[in-house]
Amino acid sequence: MEQAQRYKVLVVDDEEEIRAGISRKIEWDSLGFGLVGEAANGHQALELAEALCPDVVLTDIKMPFMDGLELCARLQDTLPAARVVMFSGFDEFEYARRAVAMNVFEYILKPINAAELNQVLLRLKAEMDRRRAEQRDLEVLRRRYEESLPVLRQMFYTNLLEGQIPASQLADRAAQYGLKLPPGQWTAALLRVERQPDPLRRDEVLLSVKELLQAQADGLPWPVCTALYKDDVALLACTGQIYPLLQQLERLRSLVQSDLGLELTVGVGIPSEELAGVFQSCAGARAALEYRVLMEGQRVIYIGDLEPDSSATVALAEEDQHRLAAAVKLGQPQQVTEVVRGLIGRIREGRVDLPRCQLFLMEFSTNLIRLARAGGVELEELFGSSYTGAVPIDRFGSYEELESWCVEKGLRLRQLLGRRRTDSAGQVVERAKSFIDQNYSDSTLSVDTLCAYLHLSPAYFSTVFKRETGMSFTSYMTGVRMEQAARLLRETDDKTYLIAEKTGYTDANYFSYVFKRRYSVSPSKYRAGAQG
Repeated sequence: MEQAQRYKVLVVDDEEEIRAGISRKIEWDSLGFGLVGEAANGHQALELAEALCPDVVLTDIKMPFMDGLELCARLQDTLPAARVVMFSGFDEFEYARRAVAMNVFEYILKPINAAELNQVLLRLKAEMDRRRAEQRDLEVLRRRYEESLPVLRQMFYTNLLEGQIPASQLADRAAQYGLKLPPGQWTAALLRVERQPDPLRRDEVLLSVKELLQAQADGLPWPVCTALYKDDVALLACTGQIYPLLQQLERLRSLVQSDLGLELTVGVGIPSEELAGVFQSCAGARAALEYRVLMEGQRVIYIGDLEPDSSATVALAEEDQHRLAAAVKLGQPQQVTEVVRGLIGRIREGRVDLPRCQLFLMEFSTNLIRLARAGGVELEELFGSSYTGAVPIDRFGSYEELESWCVEKGLRLRQLLGRRRTDSAGQVVERAKSFIDQNYSDSTLSVDTLCAYLHLSPAYFSTVFKRETGMSFTSYMTGVRMEQAARLLRETDDKTYLIAEKTGYTDANYFSYVFKRRYSVSPSKYRAGAQG
């Protein structure tokens, strides 16, 4: 069997004779395993596991310094995919049953029988082979993809209605999900259920409305698709014939009322020239719904009848703000440029004159200010020392100048936020090191204690610390403690157990074990060598 196909095994037992017996009596290769390491206790096992990434851990339940159950719990965090086989004495049987909840595959009573262990390993390999085969089986992946198609299509429509799919990708993405979206004008309508009989069944009610509308799609004179969108049902129609569409929407609204007993209000946006711009039509449909309290008795509301002036598109909609924030905080420079150019292009297409662009400039600047303050960026760094809190629109002579300024400020803020994130990571690590240097003598010091002090999650801190220092929190803390222990051995006459306590170890034997692993000599021999 090829080396790459074998499962890696780590054996953990405090009795060297048992470890040697397991290593010698099991024919690892023929079973499909490879023995990659041995450990005498849980602490050593964790360090080896981090370096070797074993697939299987065979561990005793009772060991000094850290027992098998604690080791198993710690492995769930560091190697959640690893399977565990646990050994226990007869009198530890009930104790071992707790292992069932800790991803333990099997536990075996001591003394360990080679034949029994062989059978356990064979069953374990069969299960792991099935899991690996399932993960790699293209047919399984294809079936899972098909099962996920409804969710993927829903995500597609949501992103489409929020303007988050580039026009160049629309056709390919639609074809990938089996959607037929022909070229041409598209109009968005949002159908909102008023006075739902049971708010707890909101999703079920919206789904029933969507299915009824989709069932009526074949009877409409244009291609139509429906999707759930936030708290509404979206209907997209491939047509620019707005008034025939309004008549059909009124018919559908009446059908929902008679068949489902639900009262709908329908908001309709201005037709877009192509599918990529349907998010603007959706924004108009959402705006139309906001007028429903003023339109007593009217249930199908067209935004073009209420806001025919193109200046209605000057303000930044919620989705515009989200896209701008995402590009500035997390995107590449090209994404920032594309988002800003898209916003300016919308104003240019609406032929909005520059004096009426003041609202856009004010909202754009306000969004940058909000992002800057949240990221700890001084406004002078972003806008310059002469910034007074507002940017007058008359400083620009054309759309091109306005676009250039907005792109430049967006890119500048992206650069400043990136620099703050890098500086912040370094500061976190330095604060962590300082805390460890001051508290290494505390035997209860842990990553959780440190993260509570730093007000960070353990997962985020561990990632940042490992990236910045090249080692884990445990390795770094052990290094600090050992350096201090070596110093005390050289400079004082303290007993070994006192030095252990001063460096955060409650067990002098374990302290000596760790010290010898680091310096290759016992504490007493190290002192003798330093003084000799």
